[in-house]
Amino acid sequence: MSWHGWTKDSVNVPETPSFDVVWSSAAVGDLDGVISFIEMESADRALHVWTTLKGRIETLSRFPLRGRLVPELKAIGLDLYRELIIYPYRVLFRIQGRKVFVFGVFDGRRDLEEILFERLTRDPSL
Repeated sequence: MSWHGWTKDSVNVPETPSFDVVWSSAAVGDLDGVISFIEMESADRALHVWTTLKGRIETLSRFPLRGRLVPELKAIGLDLYRELIIYPYRVLFRIQGRKVFVFGVFDGRRDLEEILFERLTRDPSL
């Protein structure tokens, strides 16, 4: 018996549409760098962080608006980019159509503006 006659089957809840989560090569490199750094100290910790980050990022396929607008970018009028905070990391992404594009996985203790400047000015041949 259910509470007040309600059953799971009697409530018609539409299924949340699914979005494709697309990783940029830069974001893959960021995640690899984070995990490699942690792995130098502890393989178990690296596996835990990798599992946590990948799992939380993949939830964007169902809940792409769960992240906030990136404050540093919003301050200069760029309100297309969102971030998911998975302490101490910040995952930057953008929603376009039915896709969520992951652009980077950054240590939230670092200055985001500095990181983005470094990324924009990096020699592409490196």
